[in-house]
Order: sequence, then C-alpha cells, then structure tokens
Amino acid sequence: MSEYANKRRRRTKHYRRCDVARILKSLPHAMNPDDVRTLLSVIKNIRDKAMVLLLLRTGMRIGELLNTKVSDVNVKEQKILIFESAKNRIGRVVYVGDDASNALKAWLKKRDPDKDYLFYGQRGNSLTYTTARVMFLKFLDRAGLSHRRYTLHCLRHTYASELLSAGMPLECLQQLMGHSNIEVTRRYARLTNKALESEYFKAMSIIERGEINGYYRLSF
Repeated sequence: MSEYANKRRRRTKHYRRCDVARILKSLPHAMNPDDVRTLLSVIKNIRDKAMVLLLLRTGMRIGELLNTKVSDVNVKEQKILIFESAKNRIGRVVYVGDDASNALKAWLKKRDPDKDYLFYGQRGNSLTYTTARVMFLKFLDRAGLSHRRYTLHCLRHTYASELLSAGMPLECLQQLMGHSNIEVTRRYARLTNKALESEYFKAMSIIERGEINGYYRLSF
C-alpha cells in the first residue's frame, strides 16, 4: 500500500473517531438506575426530596420548577401547569408520578401556606439555581456519586430515557418534554431504544437456532 493510501486511511480513522466522539458528547447524560436509588436514599429533608423527585418524575427543567407557584399545582390530578417554558416559551402540562406526588404532599403540609412559590428561599422568593445546584452536589457527595459528574439537568435526561425504555411513544415524550422539534427528542432514542434492542435479540435467536432457510446470492 502506498504512503498516500496509508495517510488517507489514518485520516479516515481519525475522522470516524471524531464523529463517534461528537455523537457520544451530544447524547443526553442520564443517571444509572442504581445511582438514582442511591441518591434518593441519602435525601432526608422533606423539601429537598420533593424537589429531586419532581425533577426526576416530571422532566421539568430546574428553572421551570423553581418558578412554579402553588397555584400551578393540581395535587388531586397529579399534574403541574407550566404556562411558559424556560427555553422555548411554550406552555405544557407535566404529570407527577406516585412517589413524587407523595413527597410533594408531605412538603405541602410542612411549607408556609402564605408563600406563593412552591419552593421558596428565606424571603419567600423562589430558590435560585445556585442554591439548588449546591444542594444537589451535596447529595451527590453524600451518595458517593460525585465522580459521575451528574448535574441537575441529568434528572430530566433520566426521566426521558426511562420513559422511552418503558415504551413511551416518541411523540408523547416530545409533548411532555416541551420540545418544539421531535429531532431533539429523538436523541433519547439513540441513548436507549428498547424496541430496537428487543427486535435485535428476537432476530438473533432465530439465527442462532439455525432457523434461517434459503441461500444468499451475491450480486455484482
């Protein structure tokens, strides 16, 4: 093989590695199920537990949750109204799972009923992102997960990935996430596609049992 061909092959391999790296970097960073359980186990404060579970079960952005008022919450129907998305200015409804709903009810019993915001700071205003971030990092450290480099936004990624794994149609997830473009939602399908995984192993089991009939013909 000529030197030119060798150089071209090396460049091709380099570009392919770069492409793979870009794809992996663009994929959402979701938490492992075991890490989620470990994280929740170390959160004892009622307010903080409610915050983390709501992020994990509703897919809300942290800014959306911090701007949520009590009047936006429908406890009976287990849903929260987001009148204006923090990113694309589009309103939507998110639903609250049972564990998050129970944590929310516990917080509502304890919180100051005179405060407008669901989660508030010392002066009754909504909590700041910095305060929430510091809180989350503290829990990660307590759970021994600091090395994982998880962020608050990873809870949103985890929510989407788990719903897809459970069979949620992509179009439904798009609405719940508040994505104006379904291609943004489709990133999660790259991360976890149980339907594709199931079809692969179903086909592979047929191949491994030797149940493929017929001959292959090469066409030139």
